[in-house]
Amino acid sequence: MFIHSFEPIADPQATLLILGSMPGKASLQAQQYYAHPRNSFWRIIESLFALRADLDYAQRCQSLKTHRVALWDVLQTCTRASSLDSDIVTSSIVPNDLAGFLRAHPRVTRIFFNGAKAESIYRKHILTRLPDNRKDIACARLPSTSPAHAAMSFTDKLEQWRVILSTDQIKPSS
Repeated sequence: MFIHSFEPIADPQATLLILGSMPGKASLQAQQYYAHPRNSFWRIIESLFALRADLDYAQRCQSLKTHRVALWDVLQTCTRASSLDSDIVTSSIVPNDLAGFLRAHPRVTRIFFNGAKAESIYRKHILTRLPDNRKDIACARLPSTSPAHAAMSFTDKLEQWRVILSTDQIKPSS
């Protein structure tokens, strides 16, 4: 199935960007990032920023903006039969315009990948297209919040995701 990602959630004041790969089926149906009830993304964000668990989607998105966090995907479109990143057909990959995003959000100094696939697509399809002054942006891969990544506990994922609250624990990507 040929699928499209969503528009970014971002405020012009954003200082960090979280990149996923492509919304899964539940997210595409709901038209919301990380809508699968077992995806731990929103629980992690609630814990990190002390947000109420009962916030609706619009309030969650606004909370990200308030905390200067932008959220997007590395892929604009692709073909994928299921929600699994491993099912993405490589020849169908069309990356999002991260160079344009970073031009429009010059305060973004850190990028965090929600899982290995987002990072690998970024490095293969996006990093080489960035202007030289943005190729050295600090990047780090975090454990996927997907329910498919069940080998790691929520507590362990949350502990590793705490790095987004600090500026001194990640290195430039190049």
